[in-house]
Parts: sequence; C-alpha cells; structure tokens
Amino acid sequence: MRRSVASDCHVPPLRVALVAPPYFEVPPGGYGGVEAVVADLADALAAQGHHVTLLGAGRSTTRAEFVPLWPEPVPQRLGEPTPEIVHAAAARNALLQLADAGELDVVHDHTLAGPLNAAVLRRRGIPTVLTVHGPVDADMHRYYRDLGADVGLIGISHRQRELAPDLNWLGVVHNALRPEDWPFRAEKGDYALFLGRFHPQKAPHLALDAAHAAGVPLVLAGKCSEPVEQEYFDREVRPRLRSSDRLMGVADAKTKRELLAHARCLLFPIQWEEPFGMVMIEAMVCGTPVVALRGGAVAEVVTDGVTGLVCDHPDQLPAALAAVTGLNPHDCRASVIERFSADRMAEGYVAAYRQAITAQTQKATGYRPTLAADTFLAEVG
Repeated sequence: MRRSVASDCHVPPLRVALVAPPYFEVPPGGYGGVEAVVADLADALAAQGHHVTLLGAGRSTTRAEFVPLWPEPVPQRLGEPTPEIVHAAAARNALLQLADAGELDVVHDHTLAGPLNAAVLRRRGIPTVLTVHGPVDADMHRYYRDLGADVGLIGISHRQRELAPDLNWLGVVHNALRPEDWPFRAEKGDYALFLGRFHPQKAPHLALDAAHAAGVPLVLAGKCSEPVEQEYFDREVRPRLRSSDRLMGVADAKTKRELLAHARCLLFPIQWEEPFGMVMIEAMVCGTPVVALRGGAVAEVVTDGVTGLVCDHPDQLPAALAAVTGLNPHDCRASVIERFSADRMAEGYVAAYRQAITAQTQKATGYRPTLAADTFLAEVG
C-alpha cells in the first residue's frame, strides 16, 4: 500500500497547479488523451496528500480544486492559435493570484502556450514543469530550447527524450491510468480494433490490409474531423472498407472500454515516432494485447511476446494477428498495474516537482539534481 505524504512529517505535501488545455473537460467524455492523464494525475496527487488546483475549461470531477478558465471547452477550435493565447493569459492571472496568496509551490503545465508564463512565475519563486505530450519537431525543438532554464521538461518516453537530448529535461515519467477504472475481460471477441485518429501517421489503412489478409474482422473507431484526416480517409481508408469491417466515429469513454475489453487485440500500425501511445496501455489494462509496428515508444510500452507482438514490417502484421491469441490477458493487465499506474506516475512527478523546487532555490548556476530524485525518475521512466 502506498503511504500518503501527509502522514510523513518529514516530507511536507506540495501545492501543485495543473494547467490543462481548453479543448476538452478533465476528465474527457471521449477524445482527449492529455486530459485523461491530467485527471488521473490530479486524483493520484490528491490521494497522496498534496493540494492540487486544476485550471481548465468547463467542469471537472477530479479531486482537485477546479478553476474554470472557460465556461465550456472549445474542441471545435483545436488547432487555432487564439485559444492557446487566451488560455495562457487567463492561466497567468490565476497562477499569480495563487502565488501571491502563498498557495503555490510548483506549476505543472500541459498546454502549448502556457510555459510562456514561466519567467514571471519564476520571479515569484515558483518553478514550472512541462510535460512534453507531443513530438519534438523542428519548431517545437526551437520553442523548448528558447524556454531554456525557465521550464523543466518531462518526457513521456525515453525515446522522445533521446530524439532531443540537448533540451532542459528533468526526467521521464510514463503516462498512466487508474487500472480500477478499466474493465478486464479474459474471453475475447473475434475482431481486431483500430482506435485512434484517421491520419497517415496512425495508418488505419495498414490495419485494414492486415485484418483482410488475416481474415479477421476489424472495428475502426476514431476522430476524422480535420482536413488532413478527411482527405486521408477518402484516399486510403474508404476504398479499402469491406463488409467485414465496422466503422465508427469517436467512441465515448464507455464505448471505448467495451471495444477494448472485447477485442482480440489492438492494432497499432504507426508510421511515425509516437511519443507514447496511450491507447496501448488502455488496451493492455483491459487484458487486450497489442499488435504494433515498431516505432516511437512502442517497444518501450509493449513487452514483445508478453503484452503484445511488435512487428518490423507491415507484411508481418497478418501472422501476428493470428499468433496474438496465444498471449495471456492477465499478463497484459499485470504489466499496466506494475508499470503504468496513476500512483506510480504521481510519484514520478512529485520527484520532478521537488527537483524543480530545489533548483529554483539554488543560487548556483550549474545545478545538478539530487541522486535520489535522479534515480527515482529513471526508475519511473
């Protein structure tokens, strides 16, 4: 059993502000991987005795004290620059109020523009930690580099960090979930599942090709609203659809869990450097193994031959679809409980928070994190 920090007089609880994006509620009703992680983190931190303030949009059912910066989420504006700027400005005011009232030790930001507030918060003695939820492409590399020492970066996989080793990383903390919130089913249906955006990087067309070659029905569920997604769907997905395929839109939380729990496997044929891949642990915690193409953090998340099968070429996927039924659903769930639980994620972030707070109070320029914090972050990552 994990001990609450509030019961240990030698380790005082922290006052943490989590800043979530404005596009979906926390937790989200359907699509919203970042928001799901933030919700589970907020609850886990609160359960461990920390005081958590959550800044977001709409409403929230987490255990954190919620500060709504928008009356409703704005999912229809995802991809526009203005909501990010407006959200960051509103967050700045709320965070400064907390800091001036002495109710804030550290800011943990999960947005794009929010870290631009870090310098003014730093002058108040408040460090900012940023989870890098997306890929570090050329533009984002320049952005994170220019933030410099104002922001401590947390990677969600070692692979993500390896691709940009020169940035100001504090450590790696894998994404996670609350296993008790997800159903387990040992007896599976006879369909494979693709669950994700209809995007060339996610490659549902490869999932269709593999399922057809293996003679396995395929269920496809995900977002297809942006122009690049719609164009790709019309070009690569629609012509491949057969009567054995079942096409759905975005699955809500309840439907997603049912689809994952009953599937023979999750098909994850990515064609890019996926920083983490939340849906993989969502499948595994339901007892459903993953059939994936190697890339990004796949080999870091999936234990090949135990919780899934990792392939090096799309031609290997059909055989993997047949072989995956030999894997043990109980091993899949056990792996998530051991490696990707929200409690473990929270402990990793608390180590990062304390590391950032110590760095903030140091006067020397060449700060090195303590061995204990470094070691714990390495274990969590």
